Amino acid sequence: MRTALTILRKDLLLELRTLEMLPAMAMLAVITFVIFHFGLSRDTLSGQLAAGELTVTLLFSAMLGINRLFVAEREQGGFDAFLLAPVDRSAMLLAKATALYIYLALLELVALPAFALFAAPPHMGSSLPALILFLALSNGAFAVIGTFVSAIAVHTRARDLIGPMIGLPLLLPALIATSLGIGPLLTVHASGSPSGKWLAVLALYDLFTALLAYAVFDFLLEE
Repeated sequence: MRTALTILRKDLLLELRTLEMLPAMAMLAVITFVIFHFGLSRDTLSGQLAAGELTVTLLFSAMLGINRLFVAEREQGGFDAFLLAPVDRSAMLLAKATALYIYLALLELVALPAFALFAAPPHMGSSLPALILFLALSNGAFAVIGTFVSAIAVHTRARDLIGPMIGLPLLLPALIATSLGIGPLLTVHASGSPSGKWLAVLALYDLFTALLAYAVFDFLLEE
């Protein structure tokens, strides 16, 4: 745990000093909302249309961060130093997944107000706690799968292409569950209560992906 906290602190301080990922992710999210706003020519969206716009926008922004997650370790020799250190290899997985989760949470602090401004879903305020719960579980899948995929892609020359090619199919169950779960929360007659079925699907998928990533992460680092 101490090793994971050290790596996490290093990543957060590096991002705070360089601002390479978060501003770009936030800008992409806002621009995507603007494109949807004018492309659909609608001031208000509701139901699955609003849910689809929010899910796709967060996906695009998350992929931008995922592609950059291990770049510093690759370019500055961090992988070699970590492999030579007498520490548990899973510490890198835990630290990177936690860092990505924090980046996604900060991204949503910008994305949700922009979504409310450009899409104006009805009764979004009353459904906000349930919406945040869905996004918290969805971020778990993004963080684990994103770390797993980024560790694979960073060792290739075409990492910007390999990441989405591997990550998108793995993220599909979480994307479907998130979109179908938040759709009813963004309708005119929304009750504000989250769907237990889709919350359970997201929670189980988070658990499955976490166990899978933990089982194979040592091999990815060695390779």
